[in-house]
Amino acid sequence: MADTADLDELRRLYAFFPLEGVTTNPTILSHAGNRLSIAIEGIQELVGSGMVHVQMISAETDDMVREAKKYRSYFDFGDNFYAKIPVTEKGYRAIRVLKDAGINVTATAIFTQQQALVAMKAGADFVAPYVSRLDNISSHGIEVVGDIVQNIFEYGLNGKVLAASFKTVDQIYRVSMAGAHSATISPELLHQLVKHPMTDIGVKQFEIDSEGLYDIAF
Repeated sequence: MADTADLDELRRLYAFFPLEGVTTNPTILSHAGNRLSIAIEGIQELVGSGMVHVQMISAETDDMVREAKKYRSYFDFGDNFYAKIPVTEKGYRAIRVLKDAGINVTATAIFTQQQALVAMKAGADFVAPYVSRLDNISSHGIEVVGDIVQNIFEYGLNGKVLAASFKTVDQIYRVSMAGAHSATISPELLHQLVKHPMTDIGVKQFEIDSEGLYDIAF
């Protein structure tokens, strides 16, 4: 998924990248310079039936629930809406309430396997561990992702890992090999993810070698 609210960048990405959806939060909205109403409306037009994950900013359980329900109805979302709920004590309660109300939930701001396990037991559809932020505090983001994936298999949980917070393509590679079901990635890294200098060299050589040989007009 694309971790951005930059509509121009999303248009470029959706022109070629088979994205499953878009994730947002207040920081991303701030960087894009878009208010929530404008950003989500534009994102909806691009993703179609793809997933849209929207961060809740309320601190109290009842307010998180009201906020999620309001966004779901305001933007006329279907099942492709995911309320991003932080794994606080009141957030865990909101996860259960929202799931009972039939609203998809992404548990966010996860830094430990235990937080993810509790969130999935509460009903979270996705859990979002912050890989690079863990690495920045001398923890091991990739290992945390692997531990969460192992728990899903060991306990037969329905949740999935949505790995987040990356600084390098190598981190994305390693979480995919650790079994992460999905990842939300900045546009810059998404572009890097599909490129390799040897590919560019190979394509250029094809162009050179084809000169004078491809004689069928199209």
